[in-house]
Amino acid sequence: MAHKLTTCTFCGVGCGLYLETDGKNIFGAYPSMSHPTNRGRICIRGWHVHEVASAPDRLKKPLIKKNGTFVETTWDEAVNTVVQRLREIKEKYGSDSLAFLCSPRCSNEESYLLQKFARAVIGTNNVDHGTGVYGHNSINVLLEMIGVPASTNSIEELDKSEVIIVDGVDLGKQLPTIGGRVIRAHLNGAKVIVIDSRRHRVAENADIFLQIRPGTEYILYGAMCKIIYDKGLCNRSFIKGHCQDFDKFLESIRGYDLIGASDECGVAPDLIEKAATWYATAKNAAILYSTGIESRRVESIIGSVNLCLIAGQIGKEGAGIYPLTEHNNLQGVCDMGMIPSRFAGYYSVDDFAGRARLEKIWGKRLPTSPGLNARETLTHCGNGKIKAIWLCRYDPVSTAFFADAVSSLERAEFVVVQHLFKTATGDYADVILPCTAYGEEQVTFTNTERRIQLTAKAIEPLGEAIPAWKQICMIANAFGENWDYNTAADVMAEIGRVVPFYERASYDNLSADYGRQWPCTLEKPHGTKTLFADGDIPYKFKFLPLPGFTEQRMEEKDYPLQLIFGHSLYYWHRNVLIQHSEILKREYRILLLDYPEGFVEVNTSDAEKLKVRDGEKVQIVARTGSAVAAVRLTNEIRQGTVFVPYFLREVGEKILGRAINGQDYVPVRIQKLTT
Repeated sequence: MAHKLTTCTFCGVGCGLYLETDGKNIFGAYPSMSHPTNRGRICIRGWHVHEVASAPDRLKKPLIKKNGTFVETTWDEAVNTVVQRLREIKEKYGSDSLAFLCSPRCSNEESYLLQKFARAVIGTNNVDHGTGVYGHNSINVLLEMIGVPASTNSIEELDKSEVIIVDGVDLGKQLPTIGGRVIRAHLNGAKVIVIDSRRHRVAENADIFLQIRPGTEYILYGAMCKIIYDKGLCNRSFIKGHCQDFDKFLESIRGYDLIGASDECGVAPDLIEKAATWYATAKNAAILYSTGIESRRVESIIGSVNLCLIAGQIGKEGAGIYPLTEHNNLQGVCDMGMIPSRFAGYYSVDDFAGRARLEKIWGKRLPTSPGLNARETLTHCGNGKIKAIWLCRYDPVSTAFFADAVSSLERAEFVVVQHLFKTATGDYADVILPCTAYGEEQVTFTNTERRIQLTAKAIEPLGEAIPAWKQICMIANAFGENWDYNTAADVMAEIGRVVPFYERASYDNLSADYGRQWPCTLEKPHGTKTLFADGDIPYKFKFLPLPGFTEQRMEEKDYPLQLIFGHSLYYWHRNVLIQHSEILKREYRILLLDYPEGFVEVNTSDAEKLKVRDGEKVQIVARTGSAVAAVRLTNEIRQGTVFVPYFLREVGEKILGRAINGQDYVPVRIQKLTT
């Protein structure tokens, strides 16, 4: 029995695992004791992530739809059909009538080749990854403010943080390995501050829990910055030497008032003041937020970075900004250019020098206008603009809660899907191409701390499944290209030429350790654990202004509760990986045994006033519409709010009269159903 070192591909933590295999089957997964990210710990998902490879309903051959029914076919017929239909649609409607979407679980190699195919062969920037339906706020803000759209520090550095702010992410449920690290840091003396409208395990263990009203995060951050400035705690030497536009930022928060901010956010002023003071006076303090924060106002991200800069908490071990990715390769697919406005390496598509550099490497003229994002593509097929959609390992019908995937796929003239299974999205495909699974190929993923890691090939692919990157090559060459990548390592070699901070991320270099954290360059072949360390700051960081603060919150007499949408642990029950592990399926559906049609969450105090019982169906009424749902009573959410998990999309649509928008905070009332 062999044990192959690999990386977990469930969430963005990137834990090290060993796969136990006899070369034909994978029997188990075990944590690496020495991997710097997890140090011998993995969550329940990591223990079972390998089970997808042996799922009995894996696709073994390509499928093509004939007369409304899928039939197995040969690779030659499948490839020829894809090429013929894409070529016909391009010639009839133009290059921008095609769109290419991938899952944030796709490997670096397949993501890179998919966007290269879209741009260099088809001629469109209509490329995006699945979480693009929620936005790209974190990437855009971090690029503008600190120049790097990624975590500035390593996960293992949290052991050295004196203060840790956890903002808007339930680490215990969403990223358990990091959650455990934060709790252990707290036990060892670190002060933990949680900012959230929901109470969760880390919040229960925090020194300060700021249970704020949803949508007021930027007010909280502005107030904290104002306190730091007024108390003389800002890092003036750091600001003077490394930042710009500080005066403009100060002017924007001049009107911020602690008592007023306290009233707006719904938290005590002394807690806000204490949190700001702790953060500013710590030797090293970290801010952790989920990139799911993109469903909130962009100002909340701006506010968190401003807080980091005003205190000079960057460029040090255990400090900095941690934008946490919940999907295993969300960082990597963005690095690879699966963004409609940016090429690989984050060059803007309208930047002449960046585009010219890529055109020279690829030998192709590239489109200059930003493409449609995932939400635009999956909303009535780009309002009629999109005629063909390519989906790589992406199942938007099940997971794209901010779009209308079914309507869009029905409108499309041609849909090609690359996947392990015939998913709900596959029902609307014209061609389905079977991919290899975890453990069947050696490719790379980049985790939330910029760590580029190799996965191990432990067993041979099932049936006629082919790696997705090879499928893209086959189709590109059938279009007349000469893509001569023999292995995934060849693809990574080209990525190193295109993406400067992947320059030395060759397979040989990545296999010498537990991957390498980018920038991994000729000057730093072993990677970079801490960005901007030892004053290595090549440009000025940028403060951005916050909206002027005026107390405008109004109580709605007829709609006294605030409805919010968000992620729940039970969001994952529709995930393909969960569906193909009996243990995970059981764990992630357990609440649904009590609430088989789903649930909305109501605070127990609010329910007592309304005389509503747990599990009772009620009517949720807004000015724009109403919906009926069962209530789950819990003190995890703050009083005055009603929480709707994203997977109850139909509830949101009935209340709002349209698809859910993550920035909706809707005044509602709850009333009992009449019999």
